[in-house]
Amino acid sequence: MKRTYVTLVRAARSVLGVLGVLHLLDLLAHRSRAALWVRSWFSIYDLEDLLALDVPWWTFRSADEVEEFLRRRPCAAAFEWGSGASTAWLGRRAASVVSVEHDLAWADRMAPVLPDNARLVAVPPGPAWPGGIPSGKPGFADLDFTNYVDAIDEVPGPLDLIVIDGRAREACLDKAVDRLAPDGLIVLDNVDRARYRHAVAAQGDRIDVTWTRGLTPSLPYPTRTALISLRTG
Repeated sequence: MKRTYVTLVRAARSVLGVLGVLHLLDLLAHRSRAALWVRSWFSIYDLEDLLALDVPWWTFRSADEVEEFLRRRPCAAAFEWGSGASTAWLGRRAASVVSVEHDLAWADRMAPVLPDNARLVAVPPGPAWPGGIPSGKPGFADLDFTNYVDAIDEVPGPLDLIVIDGRAREACLDKAVDRLAPDGLIVLDNVDRARYRHAVAAQGDRIDVTWTRGLTPSLPYPTRTALISLRTG
């Protein structure tokens, strides 16, 4: 279903490009969130297009809140599981970004487009073993993501912003909560999925959560992104 949708959208993009509609949307996207959203539909899985639009693939509301969070912290150190347009977006707003990627081919594609303050670390999964960390994504059951999850241990200091948008997100959340600065922020994307909401609930009273639901770049339907902070007091 996803592949069919992407194929149809790309076919529509070609037609709209010839008709001049994409150019009009490009002009309007700088002034209108609605136009930016519609224009982003035709950028799905198109890295160069998403980079030009300067949007992470989270809800617009969560991106707005993260942008304001980083604006108040010009020296912010960010860490991310799962690279993409968000890595470049963060690089334009945070002092430094370290992004961990499990897909070696995607890492090779991402590396040339990142700003100088963004560092990409490729950590491929290994074969599954009884004490390893699995991924709940279909097709990944025979793989272990322990090294991928533990890659955050190689980054020094408390982290101001941690983005969880890759594999094994439940285990990544456990790590992130322990590494977050006291006034830091965690972005956990795609919390429409029950397994991610259960992972959030498992943190109990350690955290506070803002659930953002709404328009999301590249998708014609609303999704949810969670913004998580450490509970104080």
